[in-house]
Amino acid sequence: MIVDCAHYRDGRRQHEGAMPLEQAAERCKQGGFVWLGMFEPAPEELARVRECFGLHELAVEDARAFHLRPKAEQYEDGTELIILRTARYDDEREEIDTGEISVFLAEHFVITVRQGIASELHGARSRLERRPELLRAGSSSTLWAILDQVVDTYAPVVGELERDIEQIEATVFSGAVAPTERIYSLRREATDFYRAVHPLLAVLTRRLQPGKSPAELRPYFRDVHDHLLLVNEEVAAQRDLLATVLEANIAVISVEQNKINLRQSDTMERLTILASVFLPLSFVVGFFGQNFDWLVRSISSFTAFLVLTVCGLLVPCLLLYVWLRRRRRHLPPPAPEVGNTAPRAPAVTGR
Repeated sequence: MIVDCAHYRDGRRQHEGAMPLEQAAERCKQGGFVWLGMFEPAPEELARVRECFGLHELAVEDARAFHLRPKAEQYEDGTELIILRTARYDDEREEIDTGEISVFLAEHFVITVRQGIASELHGARSRLERRPELLRAGSSSTLWAILDQVVDTYAPVVGELERDIEQIEATVFSGAVAPTERIYSLRREATDFYRAVHPLLAVLTRRLQPGKSPAELRPYFRDVHDHLLLVNEEVAAQRDLLATVLEANIAVISVEQNKINLRQSDTMERLTILASVFLPLSFVVGFFGQNFDWLVRSISSFTAFLVLTVCGLLVPCLLLYVWLRRRRRHLPPPAPEVGNTAPRAPAVTGR
């Protein structure tokens, strides 16, 4: 879909409203340049634009596809293709929405093909139309306006990512367990955002080389490059911080798991002790519950009953105590604590 198509000459727009595609191609021969803006065009529209402006077929194919990284390509006819990645933070979903802008840059025309919801360029066009001194520099001024707007939209995304990371960081370093999926999601978003920001530095560095941009536009490109460099450093630091937070969260999970294992071991130890205490009693109850003739005839007094009962309780408990003592002697010694393994220095004694 064609959003706007305008002819610029002597620093001003030469008409009101959008012009037909064929008329725009004819205006390119009258001096100045034409800026054609398209949003998610159909293949038939791109083919028509290619015929009117003589674009390279490989450049048109690049404009149709979605790229992971920004790039710049120079073709034999002098047309340059610059692909940019856009970003916008969605507060409701707490995720980053990305888009793409393909810029066909030539001396007498600029064609922008936008993909995704985070790639609006009306503000860049309006801002540039209010700067006739920059419009007089030619078609490269549109590239500056586009780059300036795209880089400006990166700053809010960095701020929102920083806020999410601080929340996760506060949770982890307070000793609580943070959702690991959320940390992985933030790290993936930071990585995708880094792929959109970092390669763009090479594109801007190329515009700063002699002969690539008009002299009057180089300070403006340099300003955008400085802002982009700051964003790139912040995103790289956020990626490193998320890696540290992930490791710290795994450590917190391990500590919590160790606490659970210790509680389970303590519970099992108490149950084992309780079962061991009741084991002799169960033996005595089971023994005296047998209706053997000898047992019935032999226990004829309370004294005999008491002796057999006490012996039936004490002897198994004594044997259990001896077995536990011998088992503890054969256990390996505990490992030395970390940090206390270094040999002590010999004491210095005076003569």
